[in-house]
Amino acid sequence: MPPGTRARVRAETTRAILDEARRQLAQHGAAALSLRSVAREVGMVSSAVYRYVASRDELLTRLIVEAYDALGERAEDARDPADAPRAQWVAVWRAVRAWAHEHPAEYGLIYGTPVPGYAAPAETIPAAGRVGTVLGAIIAEHADGAGAGAWPAVVVDDVLPEVPRPLVVPAVAAWTQLYGTVSFELFGQYEQVITDRSAFLDAVADAAATSVGLPR
Repeated sequence: MPPGTRARVRAETTRAILDEARRQLAQHGAAALSLRSVAREVGMVSSAVYRYVASRDELLTRLIVEAYDALGERAEDARDPADAPRAQWVAVWRAVRAWAHEHPAEYGLIYGTPVPGYAAPAETIPAAGRVGTVLGAIIAEHADGAGAGAWPAVVVDDVLPEVPRPLVVPAVAAWTQLYGTVSFELFGQYEQVITDRSAFLDAVADAAATSVGLPR
């Protein structure tokens, strides 16, 4: 088999494995994900799948990185630098919420209950930070940090390095509020509490924008 054809076949097989794993993730949850089951559904003997994915943990890591990247890309695409700062900010929040509703199993994989026996490796960190980087860029370009209070040195030095130091704690708090709000909605915690979840997200986003010094 020519090298180019071999590479194409490997890429196609790997994609089939990841697509099937994502289907099983949605159907059965991350804790039940099994390489043997994935191999069976894509028509491979269980021993052959290890030529493409070394272990269940590697499979989970690939799914996690792809989920973070997909969410990050949605957030990046949602931000239009030509818009007013708060419009940019709210657009990113709405994009995260929309992606979570469209991909609840993948959102649950990265922001839901930890998978027993699995610890995400450092290679997931860059993809995980993409949404925070978008929000940080909006703050860095448009926020007024003059009135921000002094905060204790509780954040790692190189987190959001472009954000003025007095605004780093509010920025991380806003990032936390974003995922907390989306997660509470997605996992049913707002039943009998919030009637209009879309409007509520916008209101929380607006309050968070104020906390990080974005102008109106």
